[in-house]
Amino acid sequence: MTNKEPKFSRLLVGTDDSRDAQLAFNYAIDHALKNDAELFIVSVLESDEMNIYQALDDDYIHGEKSELENHLLTYKETAKKAGVKRIQTVIAEGDPSKTIVSEVIPQVNPDLLIIGSFDKTGISKRFGSQAAYMAKYAPVPVLVMR
Repeated sequence: MTNKEPKFSRLLVGTDDSRDAQLAFNYAIDHALKNDAELFIVSVLESDEMNIYQALDDDYIHGEKSELENHLLTYKETAKKAGVKRIQTVIAEGDPSKTIVSEVIPQVNPDLLIIGSFDKTGISKRFGSQAAYMAKYAPVPVLVMR
């Protein structure tokens, strides 16, 4: 039996502004640098958070998508300044966990998905989280940062 650590060369990291997503992003940068891995940074435009009028307004959707694109460019620049050589950004739309598992992973074909998960308190601990869904259903290894 060998104790060889698997080498992941295509990393997919989910981003938002949460503290745990930042931890996941920083870990992804470090791992990409140490292993000369390609880094895919994904953010999902959550359409379920829009009201019906916003969802039907093309200008609103375009504005939200444009803002998300700019946000992802900031992440890309951060990774580039850190020394990551191969970086791509992905914008998707829908429920984050389901969209990443069913659409983004098949498109990107990563070796590892890196995501954040915030600690829930009270009754919300009893319900599933985005991270739990991805860890259960993703067809690739998942690293959850807290």
